Amino acid sequence: MTRSLLAIEPLPLLFYQQPTLELAQSLLGCLLVHETAEGTASGFIVETEAYKGPFDRAAHSFNNRRTKRTEVMFGPPGHAYTHTMHTHCLLNVVSSDIDCPEGVLIRAIEPFSGKNLMKNRRRGMENEINWTNGPGKLTKALGVSMDLYGHDLTSPPLYIARGFTPSEISAGPRVGIDNSGEAKDYPWRFWVANHPFVSKFR
Repeated sequence: MTRSLLAIEPLPLLFYQQPTLELAQSLLGCLLVHETAEGTASGFIVETEAYKGPFDRAAHSFNNRRTKRTEVMFGPPGHAYTHTMHTHCLLNVVSSDIDCPEGVLIRAIEPFSGKNLMKNRRRGMENEINWTNGPGKLTKALGVSMDLYGHDLTSPPLYIARGFTPSEISAGPRVGIDNSGEAKDYPWRFWVANHPFVSKFR
């Protein structure tokens, strides 16, 4: 895909003011960019998961659970909700309205720029697909850490820009939430159909 980083600009706040399930699909094809002292790395989002807050047993904010970890989700949309799982940092986009804690997990990206940087961060792994085909993998490749908790995604160093429009979007149950009752069956995981960088959970 021919695209210049010089022409890339962060999406405005209006983009994030969509219902959570719509935002999770609108993010597919968008470019996730992280600027660091080492350089800029970016990738096209190809897989997401939506979490609908108070009434979603799989969400960290289920039943309006308000803690130091979930506090950012109670604020305005368009901010980064980073959290750790099994020592990995995961990146979510805060969605919905203030005091309605919902979000979208970024599950996989297709590397675009800064590929050498990504490769080094992934310890020289040769297979490019394995750099970013999972939520913990992509944050390592992009250099995203817990320091970005609460960051406004409409401005650098971490932001989302226009990318491509998927020709087809697939949907299915989310991953790794077996103990969440009926929520484990909600078809709130979305991915670019037949894309090689989607995580192994199909």
